[in-house]
Amino acid sequence: MAQAWKCTGLRWSADGPVLTWDGGRRSALTWGKRVAFGVADGGGRTCVGARGHACPVRAPVAGRSTGARCEECARLDRAHSVAADTIADDPRPYHVYLAWFGPGMVKVGITAEERGSARLLEQGAVCFSWLGVGPLMAARRSEELLRAALRVPDRIPYADKRAVRSALPGTEGERAAEIAELHARAVALGGWPESLRAEPFRPVDHVGVFGLVGAPAAVGAVTELIAGGVVGGRLVAAAGPDLHLETGDGVVVLDTRLMTGWGLVPVVEGAAVELSVPVREFRRETGVQDGLF
Repeated sequence: MAQAWKCTGLRWSADGPVLTWDGGRRSALTWGKRVAFGVADGGGRTCVGARGHACPVRAPVAGRSTGARCEECARLDRAHSVAADTIADDPRPYHVYLAWFGPGMVKVGITAEERGSARLLEQGAVCFSWLGVGPLMAARRSEELLRAALRVPDRIPYADKRAVRSALPGTEGERAAEIAELHARAVALGGWPESLRAEPFRPVDHVGVFGLVGAPAAVGAVTELIAGGVVGGRLVAAAGPDLHLETGDGVVVLDTRLMTGWGLVPVVEGAAVELSVPVREFRRETGVQDGLF
């Protein structure tokens, strides 16, 4: 039986997306690369643990979970998390940013200044601009100011992001228009923390980085992996945790967070690979839900 590997997620490096594995192995992903793997048969998906520690009971987790953690490990993972607002004494400076994912999809967020734009790549932000930089709690107050005064959300579901990715405006200027307007309205607000230094509007566009220029439109997304299932296709684009794979049925999006917790095995090099996991088609413009593949 082939050795089973455990995926720990998708990371973004200066050279593009990279799949990471238990033990430190890394698989660089380039456009046109064949991505193919099987899900080990006879076993299920188990909790990935928390903060570098294995789950003590190897608890089973649902195939559709993007966190791949049991309730207890999920609680422990968020117990010391900036995202969960449980840290108040982090001395690092933080950026406040505006990110755009598609028409009508703008969010506000914060990220440690030392991380640069990594957080935006991980979220699949099509374009973004910094808004300000300062201490953590000042950044938090600024984020809340935008939510309250301008009704800017701090979260956008990944399902919404990937559903519009194939119909983005064609120019960088068009893609940056919404955050340009919002940035101007934000800096005009009163009540900004004095310790937050304002940043000018300088949009950064990720369409080229994600490989979306000229990429075929995705027709659907994998909803979960299953024991004995197979995934395969040619990588045409990637955004956030998503891989866009060209298959015999069109381009299908694979959220790599669904890979964690499974034992994954290689497929025979050169063998024809049929997608044999559940896939949900994207809604057509008419709004009618189609059946599964």
